[in-house]
Amino acid sequence: MAYTATNPYNGEVIQEFTDTTDKEIEDLLDKAESYYQKAKRVDFAKRADLLNRLAGEFEANLEDYARLSSTNMGKLIGESRTEVNKIVNYARYFATQGPAFLQPKNYDKLSVGSTAHVEFSSIGIVLAVEPWNFPFTQVMRVFAPNFILGNPVILKHASIVPQAAQAFEKACQKVGIPEGAFANIFATHDQIDKIIDDPRVQGFALTGSEQAGSNLAAKATKNLMKTTLELGGTDIFAVLDDADIDKAAKDAAQARLANAGQVCTAAKRYLVSDKIYDEFLDKVKKEFDTYQPGNPLNEETTLAPLSSQSAKEKLQEQVEKVVAGGSKILYGNLNVDEGPGFQFSPIILTGMERNNPMYDEELFGPVAQIYRFSSEDEMIKVANDSRHGLGGAIYTADVKHGNQLATKIETGQVAINQVLDEQAEVPFGGVKSSGYGRELSDWGIYEFANIKTVLN
Repeated sequence: MAYTATNPYNGEVIQEFTDTTDKEIEDLLDKAESYYQKAKRVDFAKRADLLNRLAGEFEANLEDYARLSSTNMGKLIGESRTEVNKIVNYARYFATQGPAFLQPKNYDKLSVGSTAHVEFSSIGIVLAVEPWNFPFTQVMRVFAPNFILGNPVILKHASIVPQAAQAFEKACQKVGIPEGAFANIFATHDQIDKIIDDPRVQGFALTGSEQAGSNLAAKATKNLMKTTLELGGTDIFAVLDDADIDKAAKDAAQARLANAGQVCTAAKRYLVSDKIYDEFLDKVKKEFDTYQPGNPLNEETTLAPLSSQSAKEKLQEQVEKVVAGGSKILYGNLNVDEGPGFQFSPIILTGMERNNPMYDEELFGPVAQIYRFSSEDEMIKVANDSRHGLGGAIYTADVKHGNQLATKIETGQVAINQVLDEQAEVPFGGVKSSGYGRELSDWGIYEFANIKTVLN
């Protein structure tokens, strides 16, 4: 597997990395296991202090880390700054709340008359296989809760963001995170398989494609290893007839085009009441018109390129299949942008019927689908007619009613009158083919904990 940083704006190779050797991986596993054994004797508060220092490192050098995110995967520099600020928030959240989450919980009245307490402890090495679209966020979501808990983390990052992966490791070293607590590896597929088979590795977290999640989780499950998966989605963006159409249209464009549409929880499917369909479509087209491609490092650029040539080619092929299957293009065209970089012009599709070969596929880029509905029952039926179940949004003037509808949507999260975004304080994850398990909040810190009951 070639670990290469290539600038998505101009296609220029920035830096190439050699694969980690088998010997180096074995040494890292030894160090991780040694750290795991030592960490059992370390107070949660000491690790919290180190996590706060890591947050301070990213905050103090925000511009440097943000630039790496932009040059490795093409994110707009403003979006990159937001991402770095987010991981600062995540680190401080778990540094502050993590020790409290891990205090023993007492149960004084059991059915048999005795008492008990539940305590939380580490389980061992956690292997994290992470994607390129949020090169720092994805790593911190796994590292921060597991570091507080005492689980060492070994990171296998996406091959196109090696500089970001290396930078996270160096940041840990810089602030004094103990050796073995975190390691980045440039591993091959065969090496990942061997790591999963190592009995010292007790947890496996993956964010990525359904195929990767299915294949690697099967290997981990074979070894009775605890796993969490976040595998993308076909999120809805539902607009009811009483919604603020101007806000909905503006948010709809942002929810589809942010990060060039390369977001698992992006608004992939617009579901719009037929009473406002024409007005909404006209306004969302005008919002799409305001997004201008260019160099992600320029503040004026509002539409980033795709992350790689392969991502561009795959999305182009998907759109061609959608159209061949009977759908029509309402906005944009099929012509691939020329040039050395990986720009892809936004598209809005309509007429995506159940028999279209791409009906239930995730289009990972600036391509939206739009549906019209005549009743809320119809909207809910279309929303849930998907093998995915990650997120969604509902726009309505009646927030109480919006919440009632949200309970009927088969996803891990729903936003009301706002663009869906993850927050440290609440759990993040999906159902169905979008995966299982949760990251962030107290739910996330317990995923790889030994939850031990002690009866008295």
